[in-house]
Amino acid sequence: MAVSGIDALVDRLRTTYTRVDPAEAHAESLTGALLVDIRYQALRERDGLIPGALVIERNELEWRLDPEGSHRLPQATDHGVRIVVICNEGYASTLAAASLHALELHNATDLTGGFQAWRAAGLPVTPPSS
Repeated sequence: MAVSGIDALVDRLRTTYTRVDPAEAHAESLTGALLVDIRYQALRERDGLIPGALVIERNELEWRLDPEGSHRLPQATDHGVRIVVICNEGYASTLAAASLHALELHNATDLTGGFQAWRAAGLPVTPPSS
């Protein structure tokens, strides 16, 4: 059976750039890449945070990271900045990375497996507050 709809779109988008695994994302963060957590608040409260990651709600992502935007974050310095988008399991982040590519942020990528893969790899996580 042929894949269509959102699954086909995600598969197609993933052929346009190279995704990173948790170890690669961690290494890149140590050399200046921005880790951007787009998970919604309930997931962050349940599972914790990646230390040093920017938390940007998905509906604000483009406005906060566009270097030419009036609502950009100080970290959105230029179109060459390396951005690793992180969602919960690595699906929504693919769509987010593609949206950043449309803004000419061609060094944007996403984390294969998302936050859950990061945590499963034993990488640093700040536990949720009780």
